[in-house]
Amino acid sequence: MEENHKKIAVIGGGSWATALVKILTSQDHVVNWWMHNDASAKHILKFRHNPKYLQSVEFDLDRINLSTNLQEIVQPSDILIIATPSAFLYGLFSDFPQKLLENKVIFSAVKGIIPEVNEIPGQYYHKHLNVPYENIGIICGPCHAEEVALERLSYLTIAAQDEEMAEYMESRLKNRYIKTTISDDIFGTEYSAVLKNVYSIASGICSGLGYGDNFQSVLVSNAIQEIENFIDEVNPIHRDVKSSAYLGDLLVTAYSKFSRNRTFGYMIGKGYSVKIAQLEMDMIAEGYYATKCIVEINKEYGVEMPIVEAVYNIIYERISPFIEIKILSEKLS
Repeated sequence: MEENHKKIAVIGGGSWATALVKILTSQDHVVNWWMHNDASAKHILKFRHNPKYLQSVEFDLDRINLSTNLQEIVQPSDILIIATPSAFLYGLFSDFPQKLLENKVIFSAVKGIIPEVNEIPGQYYHKHLNVPYENIGIICGPCHAEEVALERLSYLTIAAQDEEMAEYMESRLKNRYIKTTISDDIFGTEYSAVLKNVYSIASGICSGLGYGDNFQSVLVSNAIQEIENFIDEVNPIHRDVKSSAYLGDLLVTAYSKFSRNRTFGYMIGKGYSVKIAQLEMDMIAEGYYATKCIVEINKEYGVEMPIVEAVYNIIYERISPFIEIKILSEKLS
């Protein structure tokens, strides 16, 4: 990728998209920003903050080109950072003119699987939008949007096959409160970002049931082993799952009060039905969709994943969380 300035667009209007716009506008560059909600867009243009997510973040409107017209945002942009919930991604691009995506670089900040096709976003962009893998990158944690809003020191991993492309994105994201790491493992980091949401639900369920820190430590240590076994089977390259892109992202999602997946699981553990728990939450728990998709994908690979299976049995088969976690506890070591 050339060293000259690239126009970046952020696609999405939720908390993570809002945090990314905050990070990108901390430098003296204009960011193109698309969001679906017209009322939210008008509010931002009038009051300088997102009315629904990270309300404390105030934007410099001279550094934002905001629109609810996706084509209007995509066309002049060189790099697209997609940060919409995975459940909406297929519908967002189903009728989009693919010609407008030619020669675009896509960085996925989506932490879920697209349920319509059972694929991680990187695979979807390649197979269905005809984006070459060398033009696809991943932005992952460990990083919660809420702490970015507070400008607490946070870390991002930028994964891409093209090292220059990763380095350019790194230069646009790092600042005084964001540190960055570069990786070439686009499949492993993306699958790990998906799986950690499932394990976060498991952690929340166990907390809701009254299990303590001792059990949680065993649960999470087994979870990182499941992640390693799965991504090594799906994409067998050398990687260190103890690094922050894998273990760090799992830990922050499993333990943080800001984790929506943990919150969702906690409500299930406390006796809420899946439907009521979803209605109570204002944000999407990506792990809900990811659980079913991972179980389906794993039919091809046959990796032993008792924690994923336990979460699936609880939220899809409606087996009692108390009974399922008791059975799971006998399988962990």
